[in-house]
Amino acid sequence: MDRKEHYEVAFESLLRQKAIPYVAVDEAKRALFADARLKSFDFVVYSKAQANRLIDVKGRKCHTNSRSRSLQNWATLDDIDDLIQWEGVFDEGFRGLLVFLYWIDPPLAAETGMFEHNQRWYWAMAIDVREYQIRMRRRSEKWNTVCLRTEDFKQLARPIDDWL
Repeated sequence: MDRKEHYEVAFESLLRQKAIPYVAVDEAKRALFADARLKSFDFVVYSKAQANRLIDVKGRKCHTNSRSRSLQNWATLDDIDDLIQWEGVFDEGFRGLLVFLYWIDPPLAAETGMFEHNQRWYWAMAIDVREYQIRMRRRSEKWNTVCLRTEDFKQLARPIDDWL
């Protein structure tokens, strides 16, 4: 977790507000996995009712009040592959989750998954990393990025509250 990154700070605030047990992953203190070449994720979130979550937050700016409202859902191929490998490191009971945290215009009425933090509004939508992997397509060869088609994103993404 990068405490300079407002998206991750906002997400941590949401977890605290909902009293959800979590650990913020400090990339500088990954000594246990020093030989690993895996990209870190941002949070381990614990659940009594469902699988624990290894969460990678993807912050995106989105103008929700404009006609061209677009929910960018790209990630790097390494983000996907490494999060799946982390599932193996943590073993059963832990599932990777991509949280697309959109910084949005203040809504007229808040929907599920929307919240305010430090006078900014966010909308947290999440997808299981394995479901993302099945439907992802190449976005950019040069930047090694992948994404979901809009239809697939709408079908798979659910408000963060559904996952926690």
